[in-house]
Amino acid sequence: MLAELTERERIILGRLSVDGSVSVGILARDLGLSEVTIRGDLRLLEDKGWVNRKRGGAAAAIHRDILERQRVFPERKNAIARAAAEMVKEGDVIMIEAGTTTALIARYLTGKRDIHIVTNSTLVFSYARMNPHLQITMTGGEFRRSTESLVGPIALETIGRLNVRLAFVGTDGFSLKHGMTTHLMEGAEIVKAMKSHAQTTVLVADSSKYGKTGFASVLPLSAMNLILTDGGLEEQAETELREAGIMVRRL
Repeated sequence: MLAELTERERIILGRLSVDGSVSVGILARDLGLSEVTIRGDLRLLEDKGWVNRKRGGAAAAIHRDILERQRVFPERKNAIARAAAEMVKEGDVIMIEAGTTTALIARYLTGKRDIHIVTNSTLVFSYARMNPHLQITMTGGEFRRSTESLVGPIALETIGRLNVRLAFVGTDGFSLKHGMTTHLMEGAEIVKAMKSHAQTTVLVADSSKYGKTGFASVLPLSAMNLILTDGGLEEQAETELREAGIMVRRL
């Protein structure tokens, strides 16, 4: 994740989120460094799975939209993910839906044993695959690069065969009026399926998404057992949500 990168590595990824690819020569010139140093940085970023090196430069290994979203409110997203991970007990079976905040939950499961994750997120896989105490079931399905997600009938069929204690889902926007919304209709079906097969469903979303409305409606907020968000959510909004019978936890 971005917080584990050096400042120079974050600058390089920032360039990639805008341009999609970078050249060694231009990076060396703009950063005032030697091309040898830049090549070393790109090699390390490739080892970490962030870039694919090519002759004379590198291209992002993750879709630019994902890189851009990961740069927005990283402290808030990490705090939310950490709180979500604290809800997971040893021996749990959980579902994690695709998203930049939801994916971070897997990173904070370090130290817990015998956790089984069902996910449609390739980002979750990248965070969880090196942890020997996490068992991972990928849903399969059609890959959507812009969200690093697996969607469609195969993903829904896999989810429909399983039952879990906790499901962590995300959203592109949420409000009392419109509920949870997303820009990807196929993603809405994934959330609904996870909700149907979990004892407890938790929405993890930073406060900047409150009041925003995506293209497709997903579920009313009342369908969530808990909303985990950050202290940026205005007190009036929290009061309105609680008065509507919706459980909210501001971090």
